[in-house]
Amino acid sequence: MVNRNGAKHLDAAFEQFVVSRSATLLRTALMLIGDRGEAEDLLQTALLRTALKWRAVQGEPNAYARQVLVNLARDRWRRRNRRPAEHSMDDLPPALTLHHDHADTVVDKQLLAGALARLSQRQREVLALRYFEDLSVADTAAIMGTSEGTVKSYTSRPLQQLRQFLGDRATDENTEASHVH
Repeated sequence: MVNRNGAKHLDAAFEQFVVSRSATLLRTALMLIGDRGEAEDLLQTALLRTALKWRAVQGEPNAYARQVLVNLARDRWRRRNRRPAEHSMDDLPPALTLHHDHADTVVDKQLLAGALARLSQRQREVLALRYFEDLSVADTAAIMGTSEGTVKSYTSRPLQQLRQFLGDRATDENTEASHVH
């Protein structure tokens, strides 16, 4: 729609969609990317693309926006894989501790982000869509453009890797702490 000044304005339904889904979509983007600033950029681009196709996607805007997020994340991974790495994986955050205060929560999130960064792009996509977005295997397969069997294998292996990594890091931290005392 165009107002008197010739400027386009958004449909009220789209504005409601943005208000109600932005936080969830941002968390999904963050899980896909691992960097808040880049996740915010990804979300803005996804919302812009959703706005441009709003009339066509009004029936399922959540699915369309998720698909755009996954596609943008894939594009980002492709670009990043073409240039040399900027950071070493040796600088991962410290492991989880047994007591939890606010600082521990921050460390927990950093540790999980570091563990997720060790997974492949496709594995991260599956985990974000299956466990964060709570999509079925079939819906995840449709968004990713792959078979349900592939989704299942991309679910099983990374969960084992995350458990092993997080468990190993926590065990290493507890061992180091016991040697200090």
